[in-house]
Amino acid sequence: MLIPARRQVGSNARKKEEEKPKLRVAAYCRVSTDSDEQATSYEAQVEHYTEYIQKNPDWEFAGIYADDGISGTNTKKREEFNRMIEACKAGKIDMIVTKSISCFARNTLDCLKYIR
Repeated sequence: MLIPARRQVGSNARKKEEEKPKLRVAAYCRVSTDSDEQATSYEAQVEHYTEYIQKNPDWEFAGIYADDGISGTNTKKREEFNRMIEACKAGKIDMIVTKSISCFARNTLDCLKYIR
């Protein structure tokens, strides 16, 4: 006797989709001076990226890393940037969003090093 298979509620495709882990996303924000104008930009960046990441259903919020009033020409003095890179190396962050590539790094060699 042959008993045909029955499709269960919730297909395998749906199961695979539900099991897919969320992408752990962090944001990097930076302004280079302590001026009032840039302080507003800094606060706006932090607020924007917090909301932007949390609204995406495929993403898990992995934090905001923000250096305020620090030049982007060198990464050595940027404590939050370095903390973020360590979190990436530790497997805690899958993707970083930022306002622009110049916020991430102004030095091409540093930029390529960290992207890789």
